[in-house]
Amino acid sequence: MSDRDEDLQSRLRRQLLMGMAAAPLAGLLPKVAFAQAPATSAVNTTGLAVTDTEVTVGILHSVTGTMAISETGSVQAEKLAIEQINASGGVLGRKIKFIQEDGASDWPTFAEKAKKLLVNDKCAAVMGCWTSASRKAVLPVFEQYNGMLYYPTFYEGLEQSKNVIYTGQEATQQIIAGLDWVVKEKGAKTFYLLGSDYIWPRTSNKIARKHIENFMKGTKVVGEEYFPLGHTQFNSVINKIKLTKPDVIYAIIVGGSNVAFYKQLKAAGIDMSKQTLVTISVTEDEIDGIGGDNIAGAYACMKYFQSLDNPNNAEFVAAFKKMWGEKTVIGDVTQAAYLGPWLWKLTVEKAGSFDVDKVAAASAGIEFTKAPEGYVKIHENHHLWSKTRVGLAQKDGQFKVVYESPDLIEPNPFPKGYQ
Repeated sequence: MSDRDEDLQSRLRRQLLMGMAAAPLAGLLPKVAFAQAPATSAVNTTGLAVTDTEVTVGILHSVTGTMAISETGSVQAEKLAIEQINASGGVLGRKIKFIQEDGASDWPTFAEKAKKLLVNDKCAAVMGCWTSASRKAVLPVFEQYNGMLYYPTFYEGLEQSKNVIYTGQEATQQIIAGLDWVVKEKGAKTFYLLGSDYIWPRTSNKIARKHIENFMKGTKVVGEEYFPLGHTQFNSVINKIKLTKPDVIYAIIVGGSNVAFYKQLKAAGIDMSKQTLVTISVTEDEIDGIGGDNIAGAYACMKYFQSLDNPNNAEFVAAFKKMWGEKTVIGDVTQAAYLGPWLWKLTVEKAGSFDVDKVAAASAGIEFTKAPEGYVKIHENHHLWSKTRVGLAQKDGQFKVVYESPDLIEPNPFPKGYQ
C-alpha cells in the first residue's frame, strides 16, 4: 500500500469521527484447497446456509453514523479472521462466505438487519454489534430465531444468553477491577461519572457508583452526567468538573463525541498529568480521530492494547496492517471481534455441526491459544476468562501498559450487590 493510500485511510477514520458515511470494506478471500468435508446433511440439520463447499455468516456493524469510528475496526478484524480461516482450510472443510449489513448507528436498524441475516440469509452465525443498545435490540431476534451472535464489546454484564458469546469483558473484569486499581495506585477518593446516554454507560456507571459508595472506604461520587450520542458541546460539564475538582474523571463517552470532549478538555486547561481521567470506552481506534496530543496522560482499562508484547499479538498486528494498511490502529474491541470467527470455528469443529443448539452446547471450555491478548477460554456462562489491563495514553496514539492482573479473571456477569 502506498503512502498516499495510507494517508487516505487515516483521513477516512477522521471523517467517520465527524459523522461522515463510510463505505463497507471489501473482503477478498484467497483460493485455497479444502479438505474432504463431511456430508452437509450430517452437519446442517436445521436449514442453515451451508453447502458442500461454503458456509455463510453475517457481519453486522455500523459503518455509517456516529458509531462507525468504533465499529469499522471490528469489521476489519472479522474479515481478517475469516480470510485466515479460509486460507487454513475453512470450517469443517467449507469456506466461509460473509454477508455484511450496516446497523447505521440506529438500534431498530440493527434489529431489522439481524432478522434479515437469520431469516432470509440463514446465516450460521453473526459477528456483530458494538453498543449495548444495539445488542439489546437484536437479542430477542437471535433468541426467537435461534441464531448465534458473537458480540465483541466490553459491556455492563447483567446478561447471559444461550444465543450469544460475549468476547469482550463484563463489569467485574473491567469496571470494578479498574476502580480498585485507581484507588490503590492514585489514592483516589472522589469521582465524577460521565457517559453517553444509553444503557451501557448508565448501567456501567450504576455499577461504578455502587462500588465506589458501598465497596470502597472513604470514596464518593461528586457528579454524574449523560449526553446524547453524537453530542459535541461539553463546556458546561467541564466547568462543573473544574469547580468540583474530582480526583478522577470517569468517562464512558462513545463514538464521535469523544473528539469534541477531549479537545474541549484540553482547551479548558485540564492537564491529564495532574488530573486523573479513567476511560473504559476509548481505544486506539477512537484516539486515531481524537489525536494523541488531546488525550495523552489519560488511563484506559481494557483487556487488550495494540502495544501488548507477546508473539500472538506481534503476528496479529502484522497481519492486520498488511491487510488494512500500516497506519491503521487496533483497539480492544477490534481484537475481541477478531476472536469471534475463530472461536466459532473451533466450537463448530468440536460440535461436529453448524447447528446452533449444538454449537451453544459445545462452547463451554473452548480455548483459543493464538488470541492476540494471550489466551482466551469460553466460560459456561458464554463470557471469556481474561486479564484486566490498564494503559496510559501516549502522544503517538498508543497505550503504555502500566498494570496487568496476574491471573485470568473469571467472568461473573451477575455480581452480588451490583444489580
